[in-house]
Amino acid sequence: MVVKQTTSHNYVSLLREKAKSLGFELFGIARIEQIPAMSFYAEWLNKGYHAGMEYLARHCEKKSNPGLLVENAKSIIVCGKNYNTAYPLSIDKAKKSQAWISRYAWGDDYHEILKNQIAVLNAYWLNICENKYLSRYYIDTGPVLERSWAEKAGIGWRGKNTCIINRDIGSWLFLAVIITDAELPSNSVSKDFCGTCTACIDACPTNAIRQPYLLDSNLCISYHTIENKNEIPVELQNRFGRQIFGCDICQDVCPWNRKAQVSVDVHFQPRAESVNPDLANLLQLDEQKFREKFKKSPIKRAKYSGFMRNVLIAAENSGIKSLVSLVKPFLINDSKILVDQAQSTLKALLKNEIQEV
Repeated sequence: MVVKQTTSHNYVSLLREKAKSLGFELFGIARIEQIPAMSFYAEWLNKGYHAGMEYLARHCEKKSNPGLLVENAKSIIVCGKNYNTAYPLSIDKAKKSQAWISRYAWGDDYHEILKNQIAVLNAYWLNICENKYLSRYYIDTGPVLERSWAEKAGIGWRGKNTCIINRDIGSWLFLAVIITDAELPSNSVSKDFCGTCTACIDACPTNAIRQPYLLDSNLCISYHTIENKNEIPVELQNRFGRQIFGCDICQDVCPWNRKAQVSVDVHFQPRAESVNPDLANLLQLDEQKFREKFKKSPIKRAKYSGFMRNVLIAAENSGIKSLVSLVKPFLINDSKILVDQAQSTLKALLKNEIQEV
């Protein structure tokens, strides 16, 4: 009787099929070696382009050496998940009374969805290799430069807006990785298909993309509306438009996203009023309603005060004076940030009346 030996190529074939069955549209493997992106990342941090995201500066030694996460790590399995849906883009015409929430936040929190899926794939890997190898999985919460490994694994190339772009899915994708000490056949590095296009750079309303492949978070709408829990610089606020959680502009204008495939995953389909939500309705949210409305949503990351600060800025930028009565209640609030923002919004919306007096 001939016993069929499982080879590294067999492992990859089995893993690829399992990843597909779990809902990952993209799959690739990168060989662990020194990546040039680490020196760029260190310089990016040194120049303060990470803004207030101090956590990005932690564990750099682990980011540069996955062997500190998994002993003798040799390969990184990278999976990509499409979250695009057949709904409008932020650059499409919308009413001034409507706000914009980033596409990735329309459905359920991807952290939980991907965590469950990559955990199943990791367990499957340990099973088929009969625990001969070590492994550890991450989404985007660990000390791993996922986008750099995605490039090496052939998932896509890094666009000039710093997002990973795939020719079929565009940049609407989430990444999950498994680090292992098994030496698996690797994919070729993705070719850069951006060419001479500068659509993302030209479209950014705050000029956050300082040059191709260099993003300054201090100017980024996504950073300020999601991560920044303090006051948003006044000089930037009028450039935010009506973006209240994240920003998709640099992705919406990307030619590769015009023909991107649409996800059928129920977890990423929009919740009620996620697409172009009504500002008047949002201004009536108290903290309890906020928690109920955005339960299991990534929007809860901004917290109530951060989210409502964003809504107040959007209300100001809308120029709709009928929102005044909904803004006034925020003048009495435990959050100084909300009080100050409400004062600014009221001053702008009532500007004509004040001038007439």
